[in-house]
Amino acid sequence: MLSENSHSSDISIEELLEQFSNGSSRKRRGLIKSIEARAKEIALLGPDALAPFSPQGDDWAAGWILQVIHRNQPDAISKLISPDSTGWFHTESLEGIDYASFQSSLLSENFEDADRFTSAILRQLAGPEAEERGYVYFSEVGTMSGVDLVTLDRLWFAYSQGRFGFSIQARLLNSLGGRYDRLWPRIGWKENGVWTRYPHAFSWSITAPEGHMPLVNQLRGVRLMDALLNHPALLVRREEGTSGSTFSN
Repeated sequence: MLSENSHSSDISIEELLEQFSNGSSRKRRGLIKSIEARAKEIALLGPDALAPFSPQGDDWAAGWILQVIHRNQPDAISKLISPDSTGWFHTESLEGIDYASFQSSLLSENFEDADRFTSAILRQLAGPEAEERGYVYFSEVGTMSGVDLVTLDRLWFAYSQGRFGFSIQARLLNSLGGRYDRLWPRIGWKENGVWTRYPHAFSWSITAPEGHMPLVNQLRGVRLMDALLNHPALLVRREEGTSGSTFSN
């Protein structure tokens, strides 16, 4: 029986991309390496490679195609992303936040910088007092812009093969019966009862445990994490699901 990778190397690049864009989550994950192996062919398609996807969404298949091209065919990325834009995925902000550097970090898989950006934006969304003290109180989460929280979550999801983001952390927490003591080791924030040391002991890689990022170091307190994951805007997002996968996968 031929493997998924063997089969995908025998079909046209257009057929491969069609399978990748329309397949189930399981099918897509089986094609991840094939997409990387044929990066040059995909890059030659230019914007057509992303035609099935919407920049308004969060489809991680589009994010992975962009990351593969950026890593293997960097000269071709300018044909897909305008230099004066915030990135391929459209971003919204009620606070006037520029997400260009954030999306650039995620595109280049510089997850540590993306995580630091997330922490800074959460403090900004919480208000001047949070920015001055350097961390967020759980009582400040309710006033945060839901539009901006969803933008952060969308981009984490889109550029991580659907593995990172607040909504993924919430889905994992739910699967563990709402027990944070079981979530911490599941997402790699705690091991053998000891908190993982920040930042060097964390895995800033796509291969990190599911839900590992965004870390946001100060969110280790249960009340703050709980307030964030249950922000009304993120609750609605989870109920609606995503364009690239469902949170029940």
